Amino acid sequence: MSNTLRPALNNIPPHLQTLADYEKEAMHFLPEVTWHYLQGGAMSESSIRENLNSFEKIKLIPRHLNDLTQGNTECHFLGQTFPHPIFLAPIGHQQLFHPQAEKATSLAAEVLQSNILLSTFTNTSLQELNKENPYKWFQLYWQGEREKSLQLLREAEAHHYKAIVITVDSPHKGIRDRENQVFFQLPEGMQHPHTPAHIPLPELKEGDHPVFNGLMKIAPTWKDIEWLVEQTHLPVLLKGVLHPKDAEIALAIGIKGLIISNHGGRVLDTSISPIQALAKIRQHVPRDFPLLLDGGIRRGTDVFKALAMGANAVLIGRPYIHGLTVAGALGVAHVIRILKEEFEITMALMGTASTKEINLEYIFQESYF
Repeated sequence: MSNTLRPALNNIPPHLQTLADYEKEAMHFLPEVTWHYLQGGAMSESSIRENLNSFEKIKLIPRHLNDLTQGNTECHFLGQTFPHPIFLAPIGHQQLFHPQAEKATSLAAEVLQSNILLSTFTNTSLQELNKENPYKWFQLYWQGEREKSLQLLREAEAHHYKAIVITVDSPHKGIRDRENQVFFQLPEGMQHPHTPAHIPLPELKEGDHPVFNGLMKIAPTWKDIEWLVEQTHLPVLLKGVLHPKDAEIALAIGIKGLIISNHGGRVLDTSISPIQALAKIRQHVPRDFPLLLDGGIRRGTDVFKALAMGANAVLIGRPYIHGLTVAGALGVAHVIRILKEEFEITMALMGTASTKEINLEYIFQESYF
């Protein structure tokens, strides 16, 4: 990496054609420690690699000569119609990557009609996103107790967020070797308008275990989630579910959808990849129960594969941050546009005129996993 960082661009150079191009470019715009924070994962980072490799193992079987003149990318669930199934995953601390942070990201998402999930650890107040934009959800990290968590939920309700997404797979930070080796720390004084950058630990007494009597003591349980569901009229989704049994419990307590995710490989290394988990969980929930996939999406063919395996929509994370880093809102918009156009062309070449038509018939069954 160069020691001389480039300022964010005001236009898109012609050599940026793919999400991979943006990843290569973004490296030159960030300090080395921030780059490793963004790109790194838990322990040996095998989950990060597997998230990507799992898509390579899935092979497509196209159909031809269908009438596609009425084709579109709309998807429908949770009482909403989305123009396309490419959503922006919740990522906190976005000032690390661009001074305009979530203001830039949300502007790009709104222009491209991409549903955005605003992180609890946003540097931008949830009030600052366009109140009339229908494509925005709020991602909630449990705040260690019910009332503090409910307060954040109430703020999201008041500012017209359409759903609440509770992240459940990181009650404790994963062991991130790469991040630790470069001594990454959030900048002192970075503002998080809705919560501290780190949820305060319980006071440990003599003999207390630092893990099990620390963060795990204030981690949510199924009872807490069930209580929160009862407090709101908004649909509540869980993010980070990988096990079919957890999907069944979530369904039973009133959860309205799941985001199948292993947190981008940043928490528990060697966990099953989201696309693998999706295939299993879809068999344990009703067909109309929304499942979204988060992790490993880099091409329009990946979006198609996820929908064919049972997803209603997909989330991207690092790719749009690469766009934000390179060119602010313009970069985020370009990343979404690239992926959307790739997905549209994949749909056309696969012979599918709508997202409803995308199913396992287009997947070579013997080839995956």
